[in-house]
Amino acid sequence: MLHALDRAPSHYGEPAGIPELRAGLANWSSRSRGVTATAEDVVVTSGAGHAVDLIARVLLDPGVVVAVEEPGYPPVVELLRAQGLNVVGVPVDNQGIVVDAIPPKTRLVYVTPSHQYPLGMVMTRRRRLELLDWAGSAGAAIIEDDYDSEFRHTARPLEPLQRLDRDGRVIYVGTFSKTLSPGVRLGFLVAPKNLIPSICAVRQVIDWCPPLATQVALAAFISDGHLDRHLRRSRAAYRERHRLLWDALSELLPDEYRLLPAEAGLHITIVRQDLPPDQSVWSLLESRGFLIGSLRLTYRFTDPTPGFLVGFGALPTPSISAACQALAQTLERIEQAAS
Repeated sequence: MLHALDRAPSHYGEPAGIPELRAGLANWSSRSRGVTATAEDVVVTSGAGHAVDLIARVLLDPGVVVAVEEPGYPPVVELLRAQGLNVVGVPVDNQGIVVDAIPPKTRLVYVTPSHQYPLGMVMTRRRRLELLDWAGSAGAAIIEDDYDSEFRHTARPLEPLQRLDRDGRVIYVGTFSKTLSPGVRLGFLVAPKNLIPSICAVRQVIDWCPPLATQVALAAFISDGHLDRHLRRSRAAYRERHRLLWDALSELLPDEYRLLPAEAGLHITIVRQDLPPDQSVWSLLESRGFLIGSLRLTYRFTDPTPGFLVGFGALPTPSISAACQALAQTLERIEQAAS
């Protein structure tokens, strides 16, 4: 960053981002994620949410039906609702979003196929092709949010929807919040070339361009090979944390709690039917120093399944065993209090 501050231009930049970073992102996303892209297909954004906002502004009018996964990522639901869109939830099963349940008038579908948030399943190839066929028949667009596909703990990821797309229906969204830091506030989208001018026009009206010094720094970080080296180290660390967390929770959790399969990402989901109301549970968890997500809060359209989202991205590896023991003891207390 210090080097980039000396090199960054002192004038306004291009709304799509500097050419060096767009080219670097096209090359890296192709190698790392299997995306088909050239520099001209890439727009640098301020994270995944900003990318979704730009896409919705360009493609949709207020009142149009937009489908999201249920359960899903709450900030995207609120973002789309804030634009006056009619947001509907579509259930997911163990293969991903249930295509047959998408309302017929839907114009845009938002999905997380590589690692469904929050339940963790990977959309099967067959379901991906079904979704693409539906979008082609319905004349609809798909936002593919690939927020953490770098961190797979078992098999290699399937091809992204964007690579399978033959009709220009998919806009691919990526972020560096998981791979580097949320504080970097950089992400990107890969869109069909005919959409890029409209996306850039909206971007210029909103905030003109991404921060130039941060773009210069990230472009150098990618081109010099630092991002690839960082990801190799991160994958090894997170794979070990995931294994230790899964093994410990499988052994220590009370019988009433069930772990959902997790082959990727930085969290493990725990479900428990008939869990007491969130407030009483969270008061006890917070009093013992836990910061854990609520599965209930990821439901926006149907009765929620109670449970927890246990993140391990910021949990030091040596602390996992003791943390799991303390969590299991706390959940035992919750069970005793509820009985």
